[in-house]
Amino acid sequence: MTISALIIDDEQLARDELKYLLDEAGGVDVVAQGANGIEAVDLIEEHHPDVVFLDVQMPGLDGFAVIKRLMERHAKNAAEPLPQVVFATAYDQYAVRAFDVNAVDYLLKPFDRVRVQQALDRVRGRIAGSSPGASPQTQIGELLRLLNREQGGTRAQQSARLIVQAQSRLLLVDQAEICYAAIDEGVIRVVTQSFEGQSKCRTLEELLDQLEPAMFWRAHRGFVVNINHIREVVPWFKSTYQLRMNDKKQTEIPVSRGQTKRLRELFNL
Repeated sequence: MTISALIIDDEQLARDELKYLLDEAGGVDVVAQGANGIEAVDLIEEHHPDVVFLDVQMPGLDGFAVIKRLMERHAKNAAEPLPQVVFATAYDQYAVRAFDVNAVDYLLKPFDRVRVQQALDRVRGRIAGSSPGASPQTQIGELLRLLNREQGGTRAQQSARLIVQAQSRLLLVDQAEICYAAIDEGVIRVVTQSFEGQSKCRTLEELLDQLEPAMFWRAHRGFVVNINHIREVVPWFKSTYQLRMNDKKQTEIPVSRGQTKRLRELFNL
């Protein structure tokens, strides 16, 4: 069957390359192209495509912000269809976040003909209903195996370091040492087991872009936690939970209602 598609990428060469591969694959009608997240939202509303090939890093709205905007519109008008989404980017650090928003697939640049065809097969399976969406845990596992296969399974998974300001000092901190980060009145606190400092990032979204997605989870709009530093999951009122971290203060962090399902999946609750 022929499926309609949008290509959204701020790089003309990337759009041209993907358009060529989609045309070569056949059965795909690229109805429009856009160069940023704002155009993406407008073009999706105008064309109602079956699938959107969406870059992650773009001016205006990034790929995840586009998804959020679409979900907000869908919540107001459930009759408005949502397209399938295939993320396309040069940075595999966004992989887990891509599957957290239920993307069909994830393409790394430069694009590969075989991987584009596999993504199209998955899109068609979803549309036909023969390939229902898997749980986020299953999707993440599939994605990590896919990335390892694309990169020959030889790339070492190294935890990058983050700059944290503690008083007048700028410290390089291994991400594995961070217990959690919290934002309060525009200031982001970064807490480890031994000290507390501030990040130069302006938002938690910006901080998350620098963190290992398999390690850090936004449990609440005001908190990002390192899942390896959760000491205890505490049942709270009305079927909600709090997380007791293993920092010096054993800080208790709320889990938002929207993230409760994710918590249960993480720890098989």
